[in-house]
Amino acid sequence: MTGGGGLSFRRGDLAAIVAVLLCALALGLALWARAAGSDRVVARVYQEGKLVGELPLDREASLTLTGAYTNTITVRDGRVAVTYADCPGTDCVHSGWVSAAGRAVVCLPNRVEIRLTGAPGVDAVVG
Repeated sequence: MTGGGGLSFRRGDLAAIVAVLLCALALGLALWARAAGSDRVVARVYQEGKLVGELPLDREASLTLTGAYTNTITVRDGRVAVTYADCPGTDCVHSGWVSAAGRAVVCLPNRVEIRLTGAPGVDAVVG
């Protein structure tokens, strides 16, 4: 400090301020990138309780599983469905397309479960 009541900076003060600002910027960017990636919904496919595939809903994909029966799982337009099954009743096919995290489609005869994980969508807007 100077005797006139003003502030004086030393050479290291400016470097310390710049370092703190750069650290804050890096932390902010890391948190932003992490939050942006959490909106991604992924279909996790299990057969007989074991994870056999992960299908992000932001990419078109198809997965065919065989066991006691055959299931074809299709990802298209940000949603997933069992589009073919030769199991009795084909309830899994009749479940239709799902896209919201927390939803699931199950084929009991073939022991297949599709769980959607990720950021839940908006159910309603009030106000």
